[in-house]
Amino acid sequence: MIVTSPLLSTLPGVRHAFFTREGGVSQGIYASLNGGLGSSDNPDHVRENRRRMARTLDVAPERFLTVFQIHSPDVALATAPWDEQTRPRADAMVTSSPGLALGITTADCGPVLFVDPKARVIGAAHAGWKGALGGVLEATIAAMEKLGATRGDLVVAIGPLIRQPSYEVGAEFVARFTETTAANGRFFAPSTRADHAMFDLAGYIRARLTDAGITTIDDIGLCTYADPRFFSYRRTTHRAEPDYGRNIHALVLEP
Repeated sequence: MIVTSPLLSTLPGVRHAFFTREGGVSQGIYASLNGGLGSSDNPDHVRENRRRMARTLDVAPERFLTVFQIHSPDVALATAPWDEQTRPRADAMVTSSPGLALGITTADCGPVLFVDPKARVIGAAHAGWKGALGGVLEATIAAMEKLGATRGDLVVAIGPLIRQPSYEVGAEFVARFTETTAANGRFFAPSTRADHAMFDLAGYIRARLTDAGITTIDDIGLCTYADPRFFSYRRTTHRAEPDYGRNIHALVLEP
């Protein structure tokens, strides 16, 4: 049902999980642990799946938080539970409050979990290409610092996401990155198709973190497209399926 970061697992006072799609009640293309409130799955199934995830992290369901993700650099501060109707529109969350689980929803984008074990501050970011390019990682770090974290003490884990061998993009996509800085060209490998390239999202995320001063980074190396244990938007598209489930990846400070 879950995979974990070996590095985060060594830290006291924090629990985390990169949830697979296994262990839930959803059926068909959503089988089985679909956490996506925005999917067309049976809402009761999604809520039960999220209750199971909350139980895994030993928090009450109402304290298992996600945001309405919009591929932005925006960060929400979590100090108390919110519900489906009031959840913030953002792509990252931070907290210093024990017992609030911060959950990021993905289906190929990069889930990035942050822990400052000394200051007891945590963060979670949804880093797709647009959010990573727009600065969501740096914004998360800055928001954690406002809570007392020190970036030199941060331990960061990059979770399951679509990996370079499965992430073909067009020339316009490449141009977005290389126009920002020519050095971004190193994140693209040749494709078998003309005017296309293979994008290294994980490498780009790691580079942004390193440039931001993060020195302790664990990339668990799993691919959502290639590994059937995870939902994948791109795999669903290639199969011409009508919709797709969402993975959730979360962490919580112990009381």
